[in-house]
Amino acid sequence: MTLHHPDLIVRPITGPDEVDLFNTLPYLLNDEVADDLTAQRRKPAWLWVALRGDRVVARAGWWSRPGDAQPAIMDIFDLAPGAGAQDGLQLLETALAAVVPEGTPRPEYSRFLAPDWRDHEDTRHDFESRFALLEQTGAKIFVERLRLEWLPGTPIREPDGRLEFRAPHDAAEVIGLMTRVLDGTLDAYSRDDLTRMTPGEAAEQQFREELARYTTPRDWWRIAVRSGDGDPVGFVIPAHNGYNPIIAYIGVVPEHRGHGHIDAILAAGTTVLAEQDMPRARASTDVGNTPMAAAFDRAGYRVFEREINLTWH
Repeated sequence: MTLHHPDLIVRPITGPDEVDLFNTLPYLLNDEVADDLTAQRRKPAWLWVALRGDRVVARAGWWSRPGDAQPAIMDIFDLAPGAGAQDGLQLLETALAAVVPEGTPRPEYSRFLAPDWRDHEDTRHDFESRFALLEQTGAKIFVERLRLEWLPGTPIREPDGRLEFRAPHDAAEVIGLMTRVLDGTLDAYSRDDLTRMTPGEAAEQQFREELARYTTPRDWWRIAVRSGDGDPVGFVIPAHNGYNPIIAYIGVVPEHRGHGHIDAILAAGTTVLAEQDMPRARASTDVGNTPMAAAFDRAGYRVFEREINLTWH
């Protein structure tokens, strides 16, 4: 599909041969686009450009887990310096209509920013201008998240003897613990899920759509049990998401919160990734989830970026 507005052509790229054209505008995800196409995490029909002559004045891109028929997230939206806001709006409206089937919820928009992005006028203005265009299409800010990184050589907390760790018995055990940790969750996505489904349904959906699809071994996963009686206290899911080793999920069941167990559980998950001789471990948590952010800080994870997510309703 190619749509012509006065002096503006809006269209998807033709294929991998136009990745360089798409990447004319800078963003930290540019280095991943070609590989994502190969891995079927992106499709040419999901990578759109707005052109004035041969110049890319705006672009938008969507991403999915490998092989999915529909995109999971819109993670690229850029305007060239000096481009008119109307060019960006035309691109958004045209591409959204083509990429997202009618009657289907629009995937959220995600943007990575420097940790101190609000302290720099140019960065702040750039995001606010981008947000203003997205807002005109109905998007609203949903959550801001901390992106965290642990590097080899950073000390890992020694076990204190209160907990023991083992692999899960099966998926049902993990889903059961996920269901329990949703009680009192501070995670914005989980809280949103709970407005539309039961805790069990939310846990099963996240397990099926996310955790079960990681290709790294499930024997990396750790269930934390109380020493002596084996009562489950929490769990951690170390994994690799195709880009980086990550702490994919971590939680403590409500009756065992407030005793500092999260530190030992996070240390156990970090140890699993460190033992794989990986160059880093990454994680993320909501800015508003201050207890979890504090636990990552105590474990030596530094904030290397922030992520802002917008949603359409």
